[in-house]
Formats: sequence, structure tokens, C-alpha cells
Amino acid sequence: MVLGGVEIPHSHGLQGHSDADVAAHALANAILGALGEGDLGRQFPDTDERYRDADSIKLLSSVWTRVVELNWRLANADITILAQRPKLAPYLSAMRRTLAAAIGVEESRLNVKASNPEGLGALGRGEGMAAAAIVLLEK
Repeated sequence: MVLGGVEIPHSHGLQGHSDADVAAHALANAILGALGEGDLGRQFPDTDERYRDADSIKLLSSVWTRVVELNWRLANADITILAQRPKLAPYLSAMRRTLAAAIGVEESRLNVKASNPEGLGALGRGEGMAAAAIVLLEK
């Protein structure tokens, strides 16, 4: 399983057209949203075989090039991963480092945290993971 660009040992992986890194996808989607430029599905459609098993960190870096082209910079970003298991606390610092490096920003501008759904719903049963991110860009 890959989350935030970090390989995490776990009995189950995540399924998706790309490597299904929900943390990198959430950050990329939030960046695209802040730019008003759609979402990952429009930029890298799952109908295009070029993106099958794609490295989400590379997709994130590609999205970031648009930020640079438009002369924006990251004020801050906050990512929350919702997962029943595995416990993610030991990996959060590495995710922060990897995601910050992927977009070329100081780690202090990016936060990564995890929350446990406490057994509630599909996520609480361990049937998947979700992530959400918020991004503030500035000129």
C-alpha cells in the first residue's frame, strides 16, 4: 500500500486505476480546485491507459507544474487520511516529507494527519480509505 508516496506494510492494498494513493490524490485534487482547473479525473482520465498503475507522486508533481506556471505558491496545505487500519501515525512524517518534496515546498507548509473512523461505516469496517485536503495558494 502506498500513502503519501510512502510504502506501508499492510495485508491489503488499495485498488484504483493508478497506484490509488488517496493522500496524494487528495492533495492534487485540492490544488486543482484552488486553481479552478477541475480534478485528477479530468487531467488524467482512467480511460487513458497511459495512467494505469501511475505513480501518484508523479501525477501530483505534474499538477504542481501548473501552479508554478501561473506564478502561485503554496501558503499551506492540510491533508486528513481516514483509515481504520493500518495505524498511520508512524508514517505521517515520511508522508509529509515525500509530499512536500514532490511539490518543492518546505515541510512546514504542509500537514498530514490521520483519523480513525472508530468502526463506523465502510471505512470503519476497513473496506477502504479516504482522504481530504485543503490548499491555500497565494501569489
